[in-house]
Amino acid sequence: MTLDSSGARTAIYTKLVRDIMREQPLSAAPDIEIVELIKLMSEAHTSSVVLVDKNNQPLGIITEQDIARRAAFKIAPETPASKIMTSPLQIVMSDDHLFHAIARMRRNGHRHMPVINHEGRLEGILTLADTMAAATERVMEQIDHLTHEDSIEGLSQTKSFQVELAEKLIQEDLPISDIQTILTDINNDIYRRIVDINLRSMRTDGLGNPPVNFSVIVMGSGGRGENYIYPDQDNGFIIEDYPDDKHTEIDGWFIELAERMTRDLDIVGLPTCKGYVMATNPLWRKTLSQWKAQVELWGRRRSSTSLRLCDIFFDFRTAWGSPAFGNDLRGHITQLAANNHSLLHQLQELSQDQGVGLSMFKRFIVEKEDPDHKGEINLKQSGTLPLVEGIRLLSLREKITETSTLARLDTLHEQEIIDDNDHDYLHGAFRIICKLLLRQQIRDFKAGAKVSNYIHPRNLSKRDTHLLKNSMEAIHRLRERIRSEFTADIF
Repeated sequence: MTLDSSGARTAIYTKLVRDIMREQPLSAAPDIEIVELIKLMSEAHTSSVVLVDKNNQPLGIITEQDIARRAAFKIAPETPASKIMTSPLQIVMSDDHLFHAIARMRRNGHRHMPVINHEGRLEGILTLADTMAAATERVMEQIDHLTHEDSIEGLSQTKSFQVELAEKLIQEDLPISDIQTILTDINNDIYRRIVDINLRSMRTDGLGNPPVNFSVIVMGSGGRGENYIYPDQDNGFIIEDYPDDKHTEIDGWFIELAERMTRDLDIVGLPTCKGYVMATNPLWRKTLSQWKAQVELWGRRRSSTSLRLCDIFFDFRTAWGSPAFGNDLRGHITQLAANNHSLLHQLQELSQDQGVGLSMFKRFIVEKEDPDHKGEINLKQSGTLPLVEGIRLLSLREKITETSTLARLDTLHEQEIIDDNDHDYLHGAFRIICKLLLRQQIRDFKAGAKVSNYIHPRNLSKRDTHLLKNSMEAIHRLRERIRSEFTADIF
């Protein structure tokens, strides 16, 4: 099956849940009596009500069908609503992509799905009827192919369809950052579903449910929302604190989950990390308290190894589970980094290893050693990476909690750390280099070649060559500014 090339039909992939959700849905406390709940639903002319706690965080949902099946003529009218609510809930975040919410509702047979914000509070309700109105049946079929059934075999087919989607969105001139966000969202959905598959299989195998709460985080380009076609695995677990005497038992359970998860991710097209930045490595599988202590230790030691670990870890986001652990940890490391000028200075020195791929005579610096890429430009190492690292350093210093490069850049601009001209140049540089890189990766994939970060200068048009050189010059100016400012901060 191929994607419809109509811009109107592929536009569904850019919509967010908040674009069509119903705001201010009917909600009630879990101890409300069934008879009162039915009265509220009748007065509000709604077919569902979300039961929430005192912090407006969803606990369960009750629909007309639930009342008909579980309550009518079966229980006393004064029974608390919590007795018949559906829980645990399938929920979606307001800034999730709509097509993933559609896929989850169709796969699970849900007609209603509560929508939460980043604090976990109820923000809206998504109905299947509204989603059906937003997408044609053909688009629904495309979404089913893109998100596929919950099996390893089905998810393996998602990757090739994902490449096709990226190509169509490039042809429609969608901003490259939006395309990367969509690719990241697809990959993170694969994470979520593989974790769910393995949680079920572990229960079937007699290993039981998770012994404590946890979340799965992704780092690197996935953490920034800047994935390309085939990102490798950079993942970890944040685990709820537990007593030390339970470590062998509890960590053993999470080791098993990590091994299954990373194996299956590799099978479906997210290759294992050559640097072993995965939850199978105890360095990336820790309780919340252990994570905080580890980052503090990295900040104190400041060896080249610990600095590189910081560099990897500072860009992360939650891919599975509650974002609460990640939000807590994000606040901790933001304060830690901003107050440790020596750490930021040494991170800046480390980043000098990533040179911009342009000589003083404005010629591209190409690969000379690797025989497979001799004469080619590494657009990641000599293009996006120096820009990403530079913007991250400024953001850490200014206590900016955003993780995407462009969101960080926009916030720095709003705070007048970066002026109008530099903001425009760097915004353009990021878009140009990322587009060239993604476009080349799609070509490699379709040609059956190994997907990499390299492009040969001869494959660039005159216009692309001019734009790439201007972009690299802008990144070089940023790096020079950062070197000056961070040296001045210390000395």
